[in-house]
Amino acid sequence: MNVAAEIRQRLAALEPMALDLTDESAQHAGHAGAAPGGQTHWRLSIVSKRFEGQPTVARHRMVYQVLGELMQHPIHALAITARSPEELKGNS
Repeated sequence: MNVAAEIRQRLAALEPMALDLTDESAQHAGHAGAAPGGQTHWRLSIVSKRFEGQPTVARHRMVYQVLGELMQHPIHALAITARSPEELKGNS
């Protein structure tokens, strides 16, 4: 299974305006949850209008919900930065 492709496909439900997904598994080799071949530890940066007015915890729950069972296996760890388009404008 191409985990990155599956993650991207499922995150499409959040209608991202921007999405950056990085496999950081190599940095965690040898510790619990790390599997040979990687695809277990991820860093996600996502921008979506659906995050407007939502607190961080709610945004993370939205991501977990669309990823479903992937959060149990094969994903072991997921670092999330979830922003609304308005928040990006403030950082320009």
